[in-house]
Amino acid sequence: MEIFLTLGIIVLALICFIAEWLPVDMTAIAVMVLLMSLKLVSPEQGISGFGNSATITVMAMFILSAGIARTGAMQLVSDLLLRWGGKHPTRQILTMGMIAGPITGFINNTAVVAVFLPVVEDWCRKQSISPSKLLMPLSFVTILGGMITTIGTSTNVLASGLSENLGYGAFSLFQFTKLGLITFTIGLAYLVFIAPRLLPKRKVSESGDVSQDYDLKEYVSEILITPDSTLVGQTLRKSQLQRKFDLDVLELIRNRSHFPQPLADKTLRAGDILIVRSGRECLLKVREQREVEILPDVKFGQQSLEDLSSEEEGIAEVLILASSNLIGSTLKDMRFRQRYNATVLAIRRGQELIRERLGGVPLRFGDVLLLQGPNQSLLGLQTSRDLLLIGQRDVETLRRDKAIIAIAISLGVVLAAAFEVLPILVSALLGVVLMVVTGCLKPGEVYGAVRWDIIFLLAGLIPMGIAMKNSGATQWLAANLVAVGENLSGYWLLTFFYIATVLVTEVLSNNASVVLLLPIAVEVAKSLSLSPLAFMFVVTFAASNSFMTPIGYQTNTMVYGPGGYRFLDFARVGAPLSLIMALIIPRLIIFLYGL
Repeated sequence: MEIFLTLGIIVLALICFIAEWLPVDMTAIAVMVLLMSLKLVSPEQGISGFGNSATITVMAMFILSAGIARTGAMQLVSDLLLRWGGKHPTRQILTMGMIAGPITGFINNTAVVAVFLPVVEDWCRKQSISPSKLLMPLSFVTILGGMITTIGTSTNVLASGLSENLGYGAFSLFQFTKLGLITFTIGLAYLVFIAPRLLPKRKVSESGDVSQDYDLKEYVSEILITPDSTLVGQTLRKSQLQRKFDLDVLELIRNRSHFPQPLADKTLRAGDILIVRSGRECLLKVREQREVEILPDVKFGQQSLEDLSSEEEGIAEVLILASSNLIGSTLKDMRFRQRYNATVLAIRRGQELIRERLGGVPLRFGDVLLLQGPNQSLLGLQTSRDLLLIGQRDVETLRRDKAIIAIAISLGVVLAAAFEVLPILVSALLGVVLMVVTGCLKPGEVYGAVRWDIIFLLAGLIPMGIAMKNSGATQWLAANLVAVGENLSGYWLLTFFYIATVLVTEVLSNNASVVLLLPIAVEVAKSLSLSPLAFMFVVTFAASNSFMTPIGYQTNTMVYGPGGYRFLDFARVGAPLSLIMALIIPRLIIFLYGL
């Protein structure tokens, strides 16, 4: 009965993960509470995920990655991309892979993509290349590079912790490095020679003008306040123009003088011209109810959005990060304009463009917002924990003088773990302390550096694995798989677990697939007198090799909007790579580690 109750909860959790009724981390916590309530795990076991070595190590690695990024240490490396990239796609992807890929063996790959994404965007703009030709390869090489060491991804760290809990010991730092380097080389070769023919060409912005990318010609207009208008003598705040209509005032022109945001307390006069973001239907309502005149589409008919850019005003794109507090909120609820002193002109969600009723759209991870506002406000977004400014970097905000110190601390953490001077958990926490003591990170930045959604997800998933073991569900599933697969060779069993893990990862998450499948794989290996280590490796690699959807891995979601990709673009480019890996990784594991 406990077996079927546990499996029922897991099936319910899978449905919740797929349906996204709640954020995945909150779903994991809810499952944890349910398991404790039904006494499938004890309270101590239920909260053990928060004190698990894997959870704490992942948290420490997020902070170390932030220290590297905040000091500009990675900018030093990214400059090589601009210098060596050239203009041919083969050379560009090869250069990007050789630089960005290996870094992710030691630094969290979401941090690497966050640093390289603006660099690649700028590079594409200067070379008149479509970003869609390079951003997906950027994500894929960081996924492949993350498998070079045990600390390359949170999934590897979690798998190492599960291995220790199962009695096989934690993975050493370079335990599967040989396999990781081979798969990285094969994957990079695919991205260099085959992927360019499959990658779409979505957009090219030669001048840096994004108005064409967002097709804003019909959504930014000028309205003239006539002497009979009900707006005369009122401030924008009192008129409630922006509250009652799907409209944002971007700028006020009075006697050829331009007044940018903030405009809420500006008293309107007859003859004022307002530059607004709004659809045509809304403009017609404003004309009828407020007695204004819609001017001919001169400013945006033949010119570009550069008319809203000046020494004081600018246009910028920002990406909603996975750890953002804005996810799930609407622009209206969070008072975005007042909070950031910038106006959202449009939202890009993959290939979808949202340009109307922006105030009521719940934001998602991976959304790209097109902003207009004072240049100082836009530059200030570089320090935001919720938004990543794309294509506009101010190196003065980085602590460049601390870059060498941050690199030395990170290198020390790796060497201490590699030579087993200290366990990786201890060396990583020591590195965190040194990052703060040396000034690479400020104490307040430590908490903002942590991907708390990942931490809570890990903490919520670990009791799920405990419940499966306690109830006997792991052994029951393994016994049934053994009955089905006892006539299969070791290679085909490894291949089966690889494919099963990839499919679970694509619809859930890499961490969830490891928690669910790694213990089952180990039980199958034990029952058939095969190597548990080989089965753990195949599940670990499959869980992170997520190439077929933009939602299977965080870095894929990060490039989804900026690249202007469609959902099936990932399947077209990623499916062949997934097939190649499914065929070669089991054979490589048998060759390198035995079965």
